Amino acid sequence: MLFRRVFALCALSCLVAPAMAGQVLVAGAASLTNAFKDLAAQYEKAHPGTEVLTTFGASDVVLRQIVEGAPADVFASADQKAMDKAVQAKAVDPATRANFVRNEVVLVVPANNPQGIQSLRDFGKPGVQRIALGNPDSVPVGRYTKAALEKAGAWDAVKAHEILGQNVRQVLSYVERGEVDAGFVFATDAAIMKDKVKVVQTVDTPTPVVYPIALVTRAGRAPEAAGFLQYVLSPEGQAVLATYGFARP
Repeated sequence: MLFRRVFALCALSCLVAPAMAGQVLVAGAASLTNAFKDLAAQYEKAHPGTEVLTTFGASDVVLRQIVEGAPADVFASADQKAMDKAVQAKAVDPATRANFVRNEVVLVVPANNPQGIQSLRDFGKPGVQRIALGNPDSVPVGRYTKAALEKAGAWDAVKAHEILGQNVRQVLSYVERGEVDAGFVFATDAAIMKDKVKVVQTVDTPTPVVYPIALVTRAGRAPEAAGFLQYVLSPEGQAVLATYGFARP
């Protein structure tokens, strides 16, 4: 609970700070945290005088903050549903919407894997008590996970033991600390904790895990925002994203 409170306060405080000249405010999915911080640093290096400020969280939560008036210039979501909501709310310019990376959902366990979980089939073992996933109502990785488990006929088994995370990094933290027996995260998140968690299965999702990005529609949007979005889509930006395990869409 404490983690959720701290995260929510941090995300909101980062977004409500007013932008200054030369600043680009980028709001993105939690799974983009490491990659986008690197992208921001590289963009600033190539564009002296421009500062890229970033904030991250569950895509739906970040979007809700934008809709409620928190300033942002660029919105990057982990799934199409969150971006569709942004378009419907007129929070982004649909003409600037573009898919920019692809990811995968994976089943991870603590490094020592005390329950010996190797696949979805092992969720029926007597010792398996806690399985973490993102909240499907607000977290893209949770939506992907639920759809995949329903297709595989494993949703009921997971539902009986679910521990819901408010974003993908919280789910990863639960697994890393051994607070759950297994969890579902994006492959790129698992990669940053490869010494703490173990990937035991790549989960087949009915819908491809493709991330969209768009410019936010608001008065005073930073003119440099379009340049940053194009940098994300450029070969240079894609090379940075690839180092964090993201694939081209």
